[in-house]
Amino acid sequence: MKPQHSKLTNGEWQTLTLFEQMGNIGSEVSRLASSKKRNDKKSADLALIRALELIDLTVADPRRKKQLKEILRSRELLCDAISTKPQYKTSLEDLNKYFTQFALAARLNK
Repeated sequence: MKPQHSKLTNGEWQTLTLFEQMGNIGSEVSRLASSKKRNDKKSADLALIRALELIDLTVADPRRKKQLKEILRSRELLCDAISTKPQYKTSLEDLNKYFTQFALAARLNK
């Protein structure tokens, strides 16, 4: 599959702080939640693909070894939240709140 964030796959993603990376993931999660509320399956699917791609880029960032458990758990919870049979009862709104904190922290650190 062609990368949705081709500019970021060229190494630019690894120049961002963890707060910026997680905040950007949160933007896609927010788009996913909004699309699902509008019953816009195509937009929701694309937002999910982009969110997972950004999470995978974050996991691949060699600076993130100490944060891997949390990053991978957020990926697991995202996949669970969109599942037809969720195990964890975490909603997209819950994840949106979680990721928003990173976006706010990134903004404060600028």
